[in-house]
Amino acid sequence: MNEVATVGPDDPYARKFHYFGKGAALMAPQGVVYNERYLSIGDGTLIGPNVCLTAGISGEQEMLVTPTVTIGQKCIIGRGSHIIGHWSIVLGDEIQTGPYVYITDENHSYENPDEPIGWQSPSEAAVRIGSGSWLGANVVILPGTVLGRNTTVAAGAVVRGEFPDHVVLGGVPAKVLRHYSVEGGWQSGAAEK
Repeated sequence: MNEVATVGPDDPYARKFHYFGKGAALMAPQGVVYNERYLSIGDGTLIGPNVCLTAGISGEQEMLVTPTVTIGQKCIIGRGSHIIGHWSIVLGDEIQTGPYVYITDENHSYENPDEPIGWQSPSEAAVRIGSGSWLGANVVILPGTVLGRNTTVAAGAVVRGEFPDHVVLGGVPAKVLRHYSVEGGWQSGAAEK
């Protein structure tokens, strides 16, 4: 792990990744990054300082999907963010996040009230974020979330579910605050799918 310099596609460390695109960079200091062979970083994508980018729970874990985490082209991932993949996380192109965004495709379950939650089998569901989207500071994206393209998520929102293109989401849990349609322009409230 390189803690004092930015990692680019020509650095030996970049060869550990499933894909490390032309013009992409992991900014210094790097956060926790492991199981690189299951991580794909698109051309021109910038991963901010102290970002955690992982597949599984250890560097030796074999994953079922390759790549497990895919970040598209020309994305900017804000400092201190976490992208933690276990099944499938796909970020489209030209996505930007504010700082401290958390994206995961796995969560703890709570099936047995007598067993510690941390020991219960987790649940997994793929996450997909549409190209051109913006995730504000401290957004949490939960398993199974599908965001359409050019979606804005307000700072601090907790998102689970499927949402169409061209919406503004906010709240806990997140809901559609505004949506855009060709016929009516920007409208308040829920969007039609």
